[in-house]
Amino acid sequence: MSGWKARRFWTRATVAEVVGGFSVRLDDRPVRTPAKAPLVVPTAAMAQAIASEWQAQEKTVDPATMPVTRAANAAVDKVGPQRAEVAGMLAAYADADLTCYRAATPAALVERQASAWDPLLDWAARRYGARLIPVEGVVHAAQPRRSLERLAVPVHRMTAFELTGFHDLVCLSGSLIIALAATNRLFPLSDLWQRSRIDEIWQEEQWGVDEDAAAAAASKRRAFLDGYAFYAMSEE
Repeated sequence: MSGWKARRFWTRATVAEVVGGFSVRLDDRPVRTPAKAPLVVPTAAMAQAIASEWQAQEKTVDPATMPVTRAANAAVDKVGPQRAEVAGMLAAYADADLTCYRAATPAALVERQASAWDPLLDWAARRYGARLIPVEGVVHAAQPRRSLERLAVPVHRMTAFELTGFHDLVCLSGSLIIALAATNRLFPLSDLWQRSRIDEIWQEEQWGVDEDAAAAAASKRRAFLDGYAFYAMSEE
């Protein structure tokens, strides 16, 4: 939706049930995606969230204030046509998962990483029968093929809309395991986000907070929460 601008022309944004799901109407005009496809979403909750975003617009439409609309557009225009490829790309994160790459020193950081990440790896082993192996350093170490195959199964089962939200959970955390823990509601989202930032938080404690980095982290956190909200709204 980059560069997309429009002036408000409607009085009321409403939800309508249609074949295949729900749509949003601006007065009598159905909302379409940037690629001009009908914007049909899987749940009434998602449609209502989109309608609320449109209703909140003032004179000029600001896509930056419309995260659910943006994500729904991406699900229809981008993810849907290449769902299998997107699922494969996200599942591949397991072979270089953040939770598997550990510091050798100092001991306090080693302990903090283990405390945050070992429970997640243990949970994945129980939940999916998929054990990932932690390693020291940042050099890639291949994970067991069977574990990767098992972790890919739930990802490939997701709909295009679920994958759209899941994409942000994986990419922003750097971890398929953290993203799966979020969708399984293993820990609160704020807790999982903190677990994804163990290394960054450690660096801040040693060297102080960089304002630009902190602002970027806050933006990513909001996007992480938005990604989960979209995933949750996608579940029928």
